[in-house]
Amino acid sequence: MVTVEEYRLDRDSMGEVKVPSSAYYGAETQRAFQNFPISGLRLPKEFIRALALIKLSAARANMQLGLLDPKKGEAIASAAKEIMEGSYYDQFVVDVFQTGSGTSSNMNMNEVIANRAIELLGGKRGDKAIIHPNDHVNMCQSTNDVFPSAIHVSAAEAIVRRLIPSLRVLADALEKKMVEFEDVVKAGRTHLQDAVPITLGQEFSGYASLIRHGIKRAEQARDTLMELPLGGTAVGTGLNAHPKYSELAIMEINRNDLRLLNSGPRTALGEIDLPAMEPGSSIMPGKVNPVIPEALGLVAAQVYGNDAAIGLCGSLGQLELNVMMPVIAYDLLQSIEILANGSRILGEKCVMGITADKKRCMDYAERTLMMVTRLTPKIGYDNAAKIAKKAMAENKSLREVVLEEGILPKDRLDEVLNLKKMTKGGRA
Repeated sequence: MVTVEEYRLDRDSMGEVKVPSSAYYGAETQRAFQNFPISGLRLPKEFIRALALIKLSAARANMQLGLLDPKKGEAIASAAKEIMEGSYYDQFVVDVFQTGSGTSSNMNMNEVIANRAIELLGGKRGDKAIIHPNDHVNMCQSTNDVFPSAIHVSAAEAIVRRLIPSLRVLADALEKKMVEFEDVVKAGRTHLQDAVPITLGQEFSGYASLIRHGIKRAEQARDTLMELPLGGTAVGTGLNAHPKYSELAIMEINRNDLRLLNSGPRTALGEIDLPAMEPGSSIMPGKVNPVIPEALGLVAAQVYGNDAAIGLCGSLGQLELNVMMPVIAYDLLQSIEILANGSRILGEKCVMGITADKKRCMDYAERTLMMVTRLTPKIGYDNAAKIAKKAMAENKSLREVVLEEGILPKDRLDEVLNLKKMTKGGRA
């Protein structure tokens, strides 16, 4: 039986949350963990390591700029370094299918580093007066620049450390066989039918060439990934970041590692409101994002990918047997699971809590120029188009223009443009 003593109370901008007392993460991670029980998939260790590297580099840059107290900054850097070296990976519990920006994972990292740094300074986990996950660990950062930067760093490292060396091993082996088989003559085949002769060595030379070209493309991709969006913060402007922060932070990253390598609420539609599930931004207080639909967008992307893989596997069947069945089974079952979990969560945690802003919906309906369609049977298409253009040009409503032009009296116009009746079809 779970007891109260096994938990501590942690707080974020949405209130208190029970967090396992042994956890290094905090309230925002716990919310995300509860919100997204979709796949059980976690971000790879390579990504976690890269994200920790960015946090370490950010802390050192902010110390150099005089923005971060050295005692706090060194504790943050030490905690991040421990994560880079492989510690605390079990503390990164947020599902891959989460808010689309990666805010939950960024905050997972911020909270783990903060609580470990608090310990290093002699405090107790959760004491944000010592180290705050947003104010200190996330200083000069936003998920929107940190998360893609971590993707770049981890992908570049993977290309340098794993992909290119492996491709070179393959290319070397193919070239050895090219030489070994240079005198082995065989029938060429096109359309799976016999064609003119070719040597086995010549065939292998083609395979080796493909791999060598692939290595060049991987190197080009690596070079592109060396450009980091770090310092752009929320929307790329660098808001809340020191002008020299990105330069210093990237220098720290290079020094440490790369040498080896719901819209609105006021600016959009706002016609429906989604339930607030967790804080939406690591840099913008009070911002709440449509995290469940975003998570389902990620689910959809994964399912599309699985579908492509399954289709390809199906096309690779030859003669009487398809020998790609294990991949088909795995991808199919994964798609079913995440679609089922995602659909349930979408229904339970999003759709069930949606509310409509009826007034705003009606206001928008009244303002749309496409109500002019209702007038077409009365005044003709061309005249209706002229009215719509005039309303647009003069920033007036259709009602105003129709009344000004004396096309219909007000009582008749109200009857024709009755929105409720228009939804039921027919002619006015």
